[in-house]
Amino acid sequence: MLTNYTAKYTKIDSGYMGQLVEWPEVITEGKTIEECREMLKDALCEMILAYQQQGKEVPTGGCLLEQLPVEA
Repeated sequence: MLTNYTAKYTKIDSGYMGQLVEWPEVITEGKTIEECREMLKDALCEMILAYQQQGKEVPTGGCLLEQLPVEA
């Protein structure tokens, strides 16, 4: 079953931080928003695999939505 998650991006000094709203443990950083997005996808895949291997229930996602940072 395919689940969508809400990605929230925050501008930080070194680039961007990405985190899943429904699964806050999935968090990463990237120099660009595109790099951060790819890193977040990779982190999500790794967390799903780790949870499955440990027999844990994977958190349910919401709708697919990206909250992009507002540039000052």
